Formats: sequence, C-alpha cells, structure tokens
Amino acid sequence: MNEDNARFCLLAGLILLYLLCGAAIFSALEHPSELRARLLWKQQLSNFTRRYRVNLGALHTLLRQYEEANGAGIRVDALRPRWDFSGAFYFVGTVVSTIGFGMATPATIAGKTFLIFYGLIGCAATILFFNLFLERIITMLAYIMRWCHERRLRCGGAGAMSSREESSGEEDSLEGWKPSVYYVMLILGVASVVIACSASTLYSSMENWSYVDSLYFCFVAFSTIGFGDLVSSQRERYESQGAYRFGNCLFILMGVCCIYSLFNVISIIIKQTLNWILGKLACLGRRRLCSCSKRGCWRLTARLGPKGIKRNAVHPVSAHRPAGRHRYKDGSVETVCDSETDAGAAAEAYVGRRLSEEMISVNEFMVSNKVSLALLQKQLSETAHQGPRQSYGHQNGFSGGVGALAIMNNRLQETSVDR
Repeated sequence: MNEDNARFCLLAGLILLYLLCGAAIFSALEHPSELRARLLWKQQLSNFTRRYRVNLGALHTLLRQYEEANGAGIRVDALRPRWDFSGAFYFVGTVVSTIGFGMATPATIAGKTFLIFYGLIGCAATILFFNLFLERIITMLAYIMRWCHERRLRCGGAGAMSSREESSGEEDSLEGWKPSVYYVMLILGVASVVIACSASTLYSSMENWSYVDSLYFCFVAFSTIGFGDLVSSQRERYESQGAYRFGNCLFILMGVCCIYSLFNVISIIIKQTLNWILGKLACLGRRRLCSCSKRGCWRLTARLGPKGIKRNAVHPVSAHRPAGRHRYKDGSVETVCDSETDAGAAAEAYVGRRLSEEMISVNEFMVSNKVSLALLQKQLSETAHQGPRQSYGHQNGFSGGVGALAIMNNRLQETSVDR
C-alpha cells in the first residue's frame, strides 16, 4: 500500500471514529431534552382534548394539515412572504451558496424541476467564486507576510552590514523564504471570529436572539451547514429594514468566504497530521529491526551496489562506537537505532523525510487544492500538444500545481522572488 492509499484509509478511519464520538456526545446531550419535550407535548395534548372536548383523531388530522402548510411557508406568527421577489432572492442565495436553510422550498413540480438545473449551474459557479476569492485572499496575505519579513530583515541587520552586503543578504534570505500556512490559518481564523462576533451583535439586537444563539447561527450559516432552526431576516417588519437586510447579506457573504478559505487551510494541517501519524506508525514497524543486546545495538545500512541498486544489510554496532547516522567512503549511509529518537529518525528516512521541523509552506496548500476543471483541461491540453511545461516556481519551492489555485501559486512565487 502506497502512502496516498495509507493516508486515505487512515483519514477514513479517523472520520468514522469522529462521527461515532460526535453521535455519542450529541445523543447524551440532546436525547434527554427530546424525551422531556415529547412528554410535555403529550400532556398538553391530553389537557387540551379533555378541557375542550375535542376528538383526538380530528386534532391529529388538523395538526398534519398544519405541518403541510408549514412546509409551504405558512406560519402562525406574521412572517415575511416567502415567494415575493425579496423572499425569492433570499431563497436563491441560500441555494447557490449551498446553505439551504429549508425555511422555503419549492412546492410545485415546475419549481422543483427548475431548481435542479438552476442549482447545478449556480452551485458550480459559486464554488468557483469561492476558489477565486481564496486565490486573492491568499495572494494578499502572502504580500503582507513578505512585507513583514522584509521589515524584520531590515531591522535585524541594518546596522551591521554595508548597503551592498545588506541587499545581497536580504535577497538570499528572501529566496529561501516561504509564507507559512500556519500564519494564513491564524489570520483567516481571526478574520472569521471578528466577522462572526460583529454579525452576532447585529442579530442579537435585531432578532432578539441570545448572543450564544447568534454565534451558533453564524457558524451554521457561514459553514453552509444551514439547519434552518434559526434564520435571520424573516420577520415582516424591522427597524431600518433595508439597512438590516443589506448588512445581513453582506455578513453572510463575507462569513462564507472566510470560513470556506479557513476550511481549506485546516485541511492541509489535517493532512500534515496524517503524515505525522503515518511516520509514527512506520517508526513502530522499524523498531522491530532495532533490537538491543548486551554488546550494543544493530544498525540498518543502506549501501549502493555497483549499478546503483540499493542493498540492505544488518550489522552489529560496536559498544564503543557512538550510535547515530554515519557516512562511508563509498557513499552508503547507515542509521543506528539505539533509542526512540533514533527510531523516529529512521522512520522519517523511511517515508522520504516528508516530515520536517520547519513550518509547512503555502506551496503544499496550493498543490493540495486541485479544483478547477477549466484550468485543469487547459493544462492537460498544453501538456499533450507541447509537452510538460517547466514551471519557474520550482526555483523557490513553489510548483505550478493543477487547477484554479495554480494561478495563486505562481503569484505566491512572484512574492517570494520579484515584487
């Protein structure tokens, strides 16, 4: 099993475990409340039928009819019309953004049929918009981080170097510098929190929700989960109604874009964590080859043969020879496992030294997101007719990538080399 398949299976197992844990926690938190609500409803129904001498079967029929009317947008309280132009515009916004609150759904066959084709194109276009937004926000953050890095270099070495040496030193430092995905995640996380807190202040005052309910609605809406238990801007009248509805749409748009970008960045951190777990599992497998004895330990030596073919041999290590990593005259390298640290080093060598002590770069984030079919087709066509293109991005660790984010990757390379 190669590393990609191992990562896929590990991720699937962890997601399944995550779902099981989440189900257990939510069941323990919410199921008692559901039982209490059901018991209370039965008591209220029994008291109502006994007090007003209403037939229970007829009352159930009326309640079923109300549920059908509720699905069509009819409520006991006075709410805004569902299918006037403003209500329909709010509905299509929840469709193409994949939020799907569910407070309004098509009831006619023509409406349901039209929604299938409308949502197919609208959702695809909105996903492309989110990716293009992500491209621009990452480009902007890369320029900001490069500017901060340059200022730090100037402040750190301005007094000790001449002007020529200083510029040369900065170029060398900037050439190997890469924007960190961790900083991007931090900035996007702070931006998302600021937007959510600001929107929650607005919703708690206009909708009469608690602040916790407002934060809950912001996350459900911005992450496009869209339960529909809380939906903003549904009353018939508000104070400063036009300004509030505009602010509501603006907050949802900004929140969805930021959370979408944040999710993409977090997915790279999860991938890096999976690589770390795979490295640890490989380390456990390699420890079986590192058995200690009274005379010392055993070392695994990888030697190159006469035709460049690697041969593996196990040799005893002298008790007087320090353990570690040694290089012979013929270019062979040996790794001695005398402790958990050395075993970890052997595991890192086994997986190709993919795990590094340095922070992961935006390049890994770019390569991991391959989403645009149009640019993918263009690059495949150019490769088929002109041969593979040489990306200048490899000069500083930035590869061209595949998909919509390949453009962003090239721009990030430009921020690392030319300005």
